[in-house]
Amino acid sequence: MARPHRLPNPALFICDIQEKFRPAIHEYGKVISTAQKVLRASATLKIPVFATTQNAARLGPLCSELSIPPSAFQADKTAFSMMVPSLRSALSSAMSARYQVAIVGIETHICVTQTALDLIAQGHKVYVLADGVSSCNEGERGIALRRLESEGAVVTTSEGWLYECMGDASIDEFKEIAGLVKETKEETSEAVQALCKL
Repeated sequence: MARPHRLPNPALFICDIQEKFRPAIHEYGKVISTAQKVLRASATLKIPVFATTQNAARLGPLCSELSIPPSAFQADKTAFSMMVPSLRSALSSAMSARYQVAIVGIETHICVTQTALDLIAQGHKVYVLADGVSSCNEGERGIALRRLESEGAVVTTSEGWLYECMGDASIDEFKEIAGLVKETKEETSEAVQALCKL
């Protein structure tokens, strides 16, 4: 019999990880690799994915490395928060319960912060994955993450969040997630070293 997961209602938010930002964002490759990993894990764990682009007509599509599932909700926006009306509607219609939302993307002090604050205000639990968020200016990250902690967000790592989603090694998906963690160990280590100095 399958055991319940520790986080009953997780969701993954992919915030504006677009090609045009590649040369500008501090350690952007690490953000992308962390997003790839949690997207793969989300498919295994059947976690819904919500992805946005910021003004795609000017700033282009999401990075090609990201395998956004066909079932994912996607929206383009000019607002800084991901919580535009169409996403709010999709979130509330998907399930009435509150979500445990993990956020990866850019920029930490702008779109990630405003999205997290809106989610918290609506009663969702927010996990900001420190190895999966960045900004143009490296120094903005730590300030934003400290602020988000003070506002009630949990600042953690992608691996920490994935294991919290599972909660028990006896669940059916554990072997596949453990394999993914092992496969991406080097990329994870590099992302943590580069982005988790708070």
